[in-house]
Formats: sequence, structure tokens, C-alpha cells
Amino acid sequence: MFILSTRLTSPSLLRIFNNARSRDSTTKTTRRRSSRSASMAAAPPILSLALPSETGRVLSIQSHTVQGYVGNKSAVFPLQLLGYDVDPINSVQFSNHTGYPTFKGQVLNGEQLWNLIEGLEANDLLYYTHLLTGYIGSVSFLDTVLQVVDKLRTINPNLIYVCDPVMGDEGKLYVPPELVVVYHEKVVPVASMLTPNQFEAEQLTGSRIATERDGLEACNKLHASGPSKVVITSVNIGENLLLIGSHQKVKGQPPEQFKIVIPKIPAYFTGTGDLMTALLLGWSNKYPDHLDRASELAVSSLQALLHRTLSDYEKVGFDPQSSSLEIRLIQSQDDIRNPKVNYKAERYN
Repeated sequence: MFILSTRLTSPSLLRIFNNARSRDSTTKTTRRRSSRSASMAAAPPILSLALPSETGRVLSIQSHTVQGYVGNKSAVFPLQLLGYDVDPINSVQFSNHTGYPTFKGQVLNGEQLWNLIEGLEANDLLYYTHLLTGYIGSVSFLDTVLQVVDKLRTINPNLIYVCDPVMGDEGKLYVPPELVVVYHEKVVPVASMLTPNQFEAEQLTGSRIATERDGLEACNKLHASGPSKVVITSVNIGENLLLIGSHQKVKGQPPEQFKIVIPKIPAYFTGTGDLMTALLLGWSNKYPDHLDRASELAVSSLQALLHRTLSDYEKVGFDPQSSSLEIRLIQSQDDIRNPKVNYKAERYN
């Protein structure tokens, strides 16, 4: 050290010093590169194992729009607000929902869906507590969804499959008729929770729902086919809408059944069914033995959001009955996290 400090001007010593420093620098750089390469070669930790979710991990297969809130755009954010990790697969990606004069976009087919599942499986990323499905437009895609159910249950036999069997409304089908058969024969038997509207429940049971008793019988028929939880989200009887819920806690035993009376709002909103099913999934997982309580919370959240949506449109002078309304999802997040329960369940038994 003394020589270097007093004789550093010597050309030979300078060369020795610089060469040593260069070798040292090269060694350190090589070590850093080697370390970085090793770390990049190692697979990242599997979230579901390294950081398990306290509430649940949901795979949501639904439609997606760039603008507006339907399908996954209506379901993912509310579930995240309720504490769930949600992985969305978009069955379609459209510019906007189909109620507009035109739309553009892409449709995912069954082969492409399975390709995504294989990618997840190859990296051990297929552990989910819940599967959520909404609108599905073709038999081939629905058949692939059934394969997904089987695959997920080989990994987690306790997987909860929440199915919104989107087929139509107000007496009209908006899917191919053959889809109804697949839902009835194949999907209902493997679902854990089913959330049809009145028309869809009629299609699945082959019986008309004109009274509350009809609604309860429809739930019983669906229980006999598979799901332990059934919520008919909207039954139009008289001046009100009814939600009719049914939870068969033990197979073969009478279910606990209830209704929630919901005043009609003179407007049409898009994405409400998708949102309602997501809320039912979220709250029923927090109250697994109290479907009535979960439904109270879900209905109260949804109604608060709808009233806010209606009020916001009216404030800017828009006639809410002139066309369908895009829901105010982001502005209603407090009502989703901590709903004030204004709608109470009435038990039948």
C-alpha cells in the first residue's frame, strides 16, 4: 500500500494495479450476472401456496368490454373490494356491450380457453377456491368450461363453482337453444351455486314460475339436480320483484328457503346480473351457512348502486327510461365494501 501510494506514477506499477482492478471488476460482474441468471432461472413463488388468500382465489370466466361494466368488468372489481384474489379470463373482448348500435372485438373459442388453462397448469397455478362463470355463447365453449371444472376439482376437490346460467330474460333466449340442454344436463349437476333469473329458472326446470310457490318448487328441482345453493335473482310477481333463495345444507333434506322483496326501479341497467352473482359469491363465502344473510348484503349493495346510478343520470338531465344505463360501479365502492342492509330476508320455513 505504501509503494502504491508513493510510486503510483511508475508505468509498470500502474499496469499491475489497473490489471488487478480490471480482473477484480470482471470477477464481481461475472458473479453478479451468474447470481442474476440463477435467480431468473428459478420459478417465481406460487401465490396460492406462498401467500394463501384469507378469503378466496377466484377464476372468473366471463365477457369483457373496454368501455362500460358488464361481465368481468362488473364482477372482478367488487370481488377484489371484498378481499378476493380474482383471475379473469375474458370469453369475449368487445369495445362495448351489444346494446349499442355497433360493437367490435374478439371471441375466445374453446381451444384458446384450454390453452390458457394448460399454461396455468404447466406452472402449477391452477389452485382456486372458486370458479365463476357468466355469459357463454357457444356449446363448444361451454363444453370446455365443463372440462375446466373437472380439472380444477382434481387440484382442489372443495372448489366452489358459482354459475350464472345466462341464457335470456323476459321470455326471450339470447343464446342458441342447444345451450339450454347443456346447462340442464351437464352444468347444473356440477354447480355449487346457481343464480338464474326467472326466465332462466323456467328454462332449466321446464316449469313456469307465476307464484312464489312456483319459485320455491323450481329451487327444489334444481337442488335435486345438483347445486346446494340456488338464488333466483329476480322473480316478477305483482308490483315487486322478489329474490327467492334456497339452501339445501344436507342432500335429501328440506332446504332453508327465503325471499327478499325488492321495489321495482323504472329503468333498465346493464351488468346488474353479473354484479349480483359476484356479490352473492363474495358474501356467501363469508357467511357459508347463512345464504339469507349473504343475499341481504348483496341486494342492499346492488340497490344502493342502482339508486346512485339513477340519481347521477337524472342530475345531468338524462331520461333514464330512454335507454339502458351503464352502472356507477366505481362511485359505489363504499356500498360494496360496507353495505347498509335495507332489504331483509323473510324465511318460508
